[in-house]
Amino acid sequence: MIKAVIFDMFETLVTLFVGKTYFSEDIAADVGVPLEKFRKEWHVIEHERSIGKYTIEEGLELVLKSLGVYSPEVLKLVVNNRRSALEDTFSAIPEESVQLLKELKARGIKTGLMTNTFSDERDMIRSCKLFPYFDVPLISFEQGICKPAPELYKKMTELLGVEAGECLFVGDGGSRELYGAREAGMHPVQCTWFHEFAFEPHIPCAVLDEFDHAATQLEILDYLDKTY
Repeated sequence: MIKAVIFDMFETLVTLFVGKTYFSEDIAADVGVPLEKFRKEWHVIEHERSIGKYTIEEGLELVLKSLGVYSPEVLKLVVNNRRSALEDTFSAIPEESVQLLKELKARGIKTGLMTNTFSDERDMIRSCKLFPYFDVPLISFEQGICKPAPELYKKMTELLGVEAGECLFVGDGGSRELYGAREAGMHPVQCTWFHEFAFEPHIPCAVLDEFDHAATQLEILDYLDKTY
């Protein structure tokens, strides 16, 4: 019997690909450096930004200095443009995502959030209208650990007070999160409702045939009655 549903955030409950977008190519253009040069430096500290070693401001400052293009004005420009794009994302939360979380609450199903995020994304998540619905939020920037680390899945089940086999894990599949959920003993479901919006080279994950799928948010409810 399913007693808890654990969600990823980006490309699961919200998408970065609708409305304003601000990815590596946009930052590189804003700071005036070749894209591949920026990407190389930016990804070097991606893990550190995800586990709370650097805030987005600190990480960007390191990268801009390493590229020789740092100034307080350039840093402020990039930080503000990221914030603007994130505000656009979280102002366009699909009503279906809200309805799903409401229905799970109404049915007495516990809910968790497990997301790999940077500091500015963490701030948006904590202030958005979805956040109050989560019984347990595990945000990598706060936890100091990222999916698919087994410890994160174990901590989630312990805090929810359920067994891994009583959990659905719902995510788009980025960061090998579905594999981590399966290895932890959970029942992974790959959501595909945002797939049509993503574009290269930023597509987090292809459709994975080895997992169950849901094409709409409310299809997740169908998995609650399945016997595993």
